[in-house]
Amino acid sequence: MALPVPEPGLVISFNYLWRRERDAGLEYGRYARPCAVVVAYRRAVDDALIVTVVPITHQPPRADEHAIMIPSAVKRHLGLDDAPSWAVVDEVNEFAWPGFDLEPRPNGEIAYGYIPPRLHS
Repeated sequence: MALPVPEPGLVISFNYLWRRERDAGLEYGRYARPCAVVVAYRRAVDDALIVTVVPITHQPPRADEHAIMIPSAVKRHLGLDDAPSWAVVDEVNEFAWPGFDLEPRPNGEIAYGYIPPRLHS
């Protein structure tokens, strides 16, 4: 399995650790979920590729949260289910690529594809 180049808009299968889970003492996400890459950069000190992702969830945002609804056409393009989904933009995970939290999907791929630039630019 070849790993894709992580760049903004790429949706990957990633064991996202929510802030509330971290605050409860967990160190790893409970399961893999689609996450969108928002930033990828080379760290100057060691040349590691650092990737920042936001989670995609079926849970509608609370009144105090900020999220972007993923249009159904984009979900179909990515091969996601038909249920409404949001990209939560209030919190992120950052990790060195490829990292141990990437999890292959049933088809063996890490990536779902790319979301259109208008959703992440």
